[in-house]
Amino acid sequence: MADIIQREHEQKAGVRRSKKNSLRVDLTLMVDLGFLLISFFVFTTTIAQPKTMKLVMPDDRSNVDSSEAPADKTLNLILGANNKVYTYNGLEINNIKNLGSDSKAMREAIFQKKNYLRDKYGNDTGIIVLIKPTNESTYANVVNALDEMLICTVKTYVLMDADSNEFSAIKFK
Repeated sequence: MADIIQREHEQKAGVRRSKKNSLRVDLTLMVDLGFLLISFFVFTTTIAQPKTMKLVMPDDRSNVDSSEAPADKTLNLILGANNKVYTYNGLEINNIKNLGSDSKAMREAIFQKKNYLRDKYGNDTGIIVLIKPTNESTYANVVNALDEMLICTVKTYVLMDADSNEFSAIKFK
């Protein structure tokens, strides 16, 4: 591993100097160890997996129309201009409410609907939220609405277009 190299000095007249031996270190083993460590860490590290949102698609083979849902289990969220959110239950478009631009109000509306379902049916697993962005809403509004679905643990929600009745209803609010 290491060798001491000795040089022979010729004797000259005068002061005798002490012998200086040079040291030569063989680094072959250290290089081997370095490559072993590098290969160990390369093989044992995990590559970061991209995180994506799961998208559940309906089965095309079934003949059941899964687009029909009970009206009293449905909550409509209309995303309007200036970050405003409008909501109404089921088919009660005449009772549309302006929640303003606060995401806490959207969360409160979802929790109220879940409490209503819990009181009526005994559980809140059947809630269906229809998210309807308008042309004036922003991408951030849609992302906030989808975040509220995750926060409120709403398992069934649909992203769809608002119809003309809803457009006329939010103009007056």
